[in-house]
Amino acid sequence: MYARILVATDGSTLSKKAVNSAISLAALCGAELIAIKVVPRYPQSYFEGSIPLSVEDVKRVEKQWAEDGQAVVEAVKKTAATKGVAVKALTVKSDLVSDALISAATKYKVDLIVMASHGRKGIKRLLLGSETQHVLTHSHVPVLVLR
Repeated sequence: MYARILVATDGSTLSKKAVNSAISLAALCGAELIAIKVVPRYPQSYFEGSIPLSVEDVKRVEKQWAEDGQAVVEAVKKTAATKGVAVKALTVKSDLVSDALISAATKYKVDLIVMASHGRKGIKRLLLGSETQHVLTHSHVPVLVLR
């Protein structure tokens, strides 16, 4: 049914549920799993009243975020190994999570994207936006959303 499944994770409790479901589905289908963590770039614009950081500090923060992101996907890889699922662990730098996920899905020719949704409604959804909704709207492959 599925040969390659992409699972988005941020290391949160909710995304861990999606990861566990994706691992189980990959094991059931004999599919390869691609675990991806999107790491933001440090904002380069400065807002009034903020303290601008030096170039070295920005690089340090971005490096730390990348290392933390790699740790998240390596944990997925370790968990999946216990169920015999092969995992490609990726961290991607992007300010647009949904676009990075869709690009990765295209690049790695996945059959399914698995991700979590916080299920925000009303004003919270309007103010915070929805990466999941954007992926659902713009992805050319099926998306499994878990809550």
